Amino acid sequence: MKLLFIHKNLPGQFEHFIHALAQEPGNELVCICQEFKPQQYRFKGLRVETYQGGAHLGGVSSEYLYSSEQAIANGLAVAAKLTDLKREGFVPDIALAHLGWGESLYFKDIYPHAPLVGYCEFYYHARGVDADFDPDFPLGLSDAFRIRTANATKLLGLVGIDLGVSPTEWQRSLFPPEFQRKITVIHDGVDTVRIKPNPNAAFRLPNGQLLTRQQPVVTYATRNLEPYRGFPVFMRAVAEIGRRRPDCQFVIAGGDEVSYSARPPAAGTYREQMLRELGSTIDPKRVHFVGRLPFEEYLKLLQISSVHVYLTVPFVLSWSLLEAMAAGCVVIGSNTAPVREFLRHGVNGLLVDFFSPGEIADMVDRVLENPRRDRELGLKARADMRRRYDVAESIRRYRELVDGVLSNHLLFVGDAVL
Repeated sequence: MKLLFIHKNLPGQFEHFIHALAQEPGNELVCICQEFKPQQYRFKGLRVETYQGGAHLGGVSSEYLYSSEQAIANGLAVAAKLTDLKREGFVPDIALAHLGWGESLYFKDIYPHAPLVGYCEFYYHARGVDADFDPDFPLGLSDAFRIRTANATKLLGLVGIDLGVSPTEWQRSLFPPEFQRKITVIHDGVDTVRIKPNPNAAFRLPNGQLLTRQQPVVTYATRNLEPYRGFPVFMRAVAEIGRRRPDCQFVIAGGDEVSYSARPPAAGTYREQMLRELGSTIDPKRVHFVGRLPFEEYLKLLQISSVHVYLTVPFVLSWSLLEAMAAGCVVIGSNTAPVREFLRHGVNGLLVDFFSPGEIADMVDRVLENPRRDRELGLKARADMRRRYDVAESIRRYRELVDGVLSNHLLFVGDAVL
């Protein structure tokens, strides 16, 4: 089978499926992306074509057209790669593409008869989701205009796909109702064989101190320390927890850049901003910032965690929540829609008000006060990950999807010919 994957940050959400397909004899896999670091992945026999991203079409662009111009430029660059592939004689049996960056906009103009599956990660809304959630970042009317305009290329992408995939029910629900009928839900999958509890794990801090499960350790991990992932609220909770529990250690993993939030209003980073705000209430001997970790070190951090805090505005759910659950952590999560789909209060985790440092501190206090009582939450969380969101289940469902698309497509083409 000939398969084509299009994803700006290869392999992205397709990693597990690509890896499984690459192991099978007879499959020919071609991937198009902006950048690929093969040393980070296990793929063999994978043809990767890269294109230059981030270009603009030229001329003066308003703030409303900035993202659309980038998407169109990406689509044109990918179209050039597709044209070269077709000229070489490569025609995919099926293609899978992330719709977020416009890369597949012109796919059907090059391969009109090849089925295209689109990864539908997020559809923007000015009201009721992430953009107007945090009162510290008020939404203006021009922001609403910009958000509506940014969906233009997503709508073009939705029209062009034969079928869509969203990782969660909530994310699917954000897309216009008229398109939801062709979007199915398949999560990317969690490697529960690799990500699992380890009672003997140890995590070494930058200062050389070794942490184990014998100590009370509160953990927090995200790509970047920013408001979208509740970092300021968490830090205010840390100050209160630290006051109540002088024996507790806090390990905070994440970079100082911004992935989704607005840049800090003052110079510097959100980490520096919160340290200035909280001052002496934060004990540097017990609050440890470890930056972005290699995966194996990150896994050790989850494995030694006494309680793991995950916060997010109503936005794309981080893999880190499900990874913490797979590692058997007792997770305290924000009571926001994407989290509630996976974390059920008192069943496989605990939910708190996103905006309440006091409630977060109270819940952490509860877990640390009687860790054996809440240990069952972590065990149930892991069981849920193994049963419903394991990599094997994700791969199985992607295979079913591909087989179904190919069968229906061949039937359609046959009928059309007749």
